Amino acid sequence: MANQRIEGAVEEFEGKSQRGLGRLAGDGKLQVDGAIKEAGGRAKNAYGRVIDGLDGMVDKAPADLRAPARKGLDFAREKPLLTVGIIAGAAAVLSALGRKR
Repeated sequence: MANQRIEGAVEEFEGKSQRGLGRLAGDGKLQVDGAIKEAGGRAKNAYGRVIDGLDGMVDKAPADLRAPARKGLDFAREKPLLTVGIIAGAAAVLSALGRKR
């Protein structure tokens, strides 16, 4: 299980608790902060699920491709924000190239 899934679950729980305390105390800022933390936890959990799924695919890859694929997954585990940024940038470039003119 990816560390992001564990961290995400903890962060999501903390956010729900914080939001609930804010609701009980009538503190709108605490509710908003809790909702933001909860959403961040959900995002980390989803990212971890993707990494876990890719990890299973790497195990099934041809032997000559396993080492580079494992290296890429290790990078994605260590630097999740950079990985998402790289993927978003690549998607934007490919989208721009595919547009009809």
